[in-house]
Amino acid sequence: MEVFGIWVAAFLTLCIYSFLYRDNPFYRFAEHLFVGISVGYLIVIGIHEGVIPLAWEPLSKAMNALWTEIIGETTPETRKALRGLFRILPIAIGLLFFARLSPSHTWLIRIPIAILIGFGAGVAIPNVLQANIFAQTRGTIEPFAAIGPFVDVPPEARLSTFDIFGAILMVIGVICTLTYFFFSVEHRGPINWLSKVGIAFLMIGFGAAFGNTVMGRLALMIHRVGFLINDWIGSFGALF
Repeated sequence: MEVFGIWVAAFLTLCIYSFLYRDNPFYRFAEHLFVGISVGYLIVIGIHEGVIPLAWEPLSKAMNALWTEIIGETTPETRKALRGLFRILPIAIGLLFFARLSPSHTWLIRIPIAILIGFGAGVAIPNVLQANIFAQTRGTIEPFAAIGPFVDVPPEARLSTFDIFGAILMVIGVICTLTYFFFSVEHRGPINWLSKVGIAFLMIGFGAAFGNTVMGRLALMIHRVGFLINDWIGSFGALF
């Protein structure tokens, strides 16, 4: 079964790479298969990890507890389960997404979208500031804390000349790259030169990232092709 899975993976990999020649049915088959499986998988995961444990089970327990309260058999467990009735509000807000199906009620979809964007922005903005600005600023400045003899650090912890050059180059790259994305002032004079240097740093960074991705994919393809070749050789060797 494992060998069959590797054969299928190798075939689909070659189908995707066939797009380098031109668009063809094999590429479209692999593309549609990937999209279909991804959507189906996400739907199943969303139902089993979202709808059932967070909506259906608490609400069903709350309805059973409500019936128990009505007939007069109140217990601490039923009181606690009644809190599940509050799930009706987020469920109703989520159902507003289906208002898109009705042209006269399409405007209702703005409510859940606004709530999602509001919560998403509130959660994402602090994390983005921490990861992309504060951590980046600290990582840019921190190497200079180990440059001797200007600071009191042990000799073994001091940066070498090469490390100092790298730290300075990193500061220059960060400043120039940020200057390129500074659109409040027209890029003229020194700002124009800094932005051009920032473009060069961006090209180097994107090129290195792309090269790393390509080499990783090529290594995976070579591994799969090598497995297929070895499997073919083993099959022919068994025949003769």
